[in-house]
Amino acid sequence: MNGVPAAILFDMDGTILDWQSGMDESWLASCEKHAPAGIAPGGVLAAIQSRRTWFWEDAARALRGRMDLDGASREIVRHAFADLGLLDHDIAHRIADDYRAARARTIAPYPGAIDTLEAVRARGIPMALITNGEARSQRRSIERHALDGYFDCIVIEGEFGAGKPDERVFRHALATLTCDPARAWMVGDSLEADIEGADALGVHTVWVDAAGHGLPASARVTPGRIITTIAGLLDGLE
Repeated sequence: MNGVPAAILFDMDGTILDWQSGMDESWLASCEKHAPAGIAPGGVLAAIQSRRTWFWEDAARALRGRMDLDGASREIVRHAFADLGLLDHDIAHRIADDYRAARARTIAPYPGAIDTLEAVRARGIPMALITNGEARSQRRSIERHALDGYFDCIVIEGEFGAGKPDERVFRHALATLTCDPARAWMVGDSLEADIEGADALGVHTVWVDAAGHGLPASARVTPGRIITTIAGLLDGLE
């Protein structure tokens, strides 16, 4: 699709907000503050990194974790401690809780993200924010970065009762914006949740390939457009 869309749907984490930068640094800082005496913080971090991958690569655990990020972090650290032969759950929970508090403070919009939302709003294009995750943490991020002022519709998985790529999420946002799918854009970083879900409804998709690695061979959908930062979206608005 060329020209100006009738509406744009945006993902939040990984598209507008940079939730990955500084992650390991935050974990290490928490380990340095709370790791048991005689246990190297770097070793605890390595165990957490391994268990973090294990936790989030399973679809059922990932869904459960999205609905309770605090609980997910605690579970990850408990398993990491068990891998190291450590049994003190109180210390494991202190590490996890300190990490989550630090992440809430440090997650910030990508460079140019807010300017992009401002520019889209200035063009009079209705926008919806569609984000997976629990209501409390996602609302906290939205309020912290004053994102609610940009969007005519906000759909949060924990509030709506379903998350991307469920077509009901996209249909609800489009209905709220009174926009036909063929005249809308979906902008997001997840090929499965954002791009596949929207493409199935005939929405023009814009994939944010922040790593710049290009479309993987395993991809089941071809985005209508690929950009490396959300700011690149403006190049396609004629």
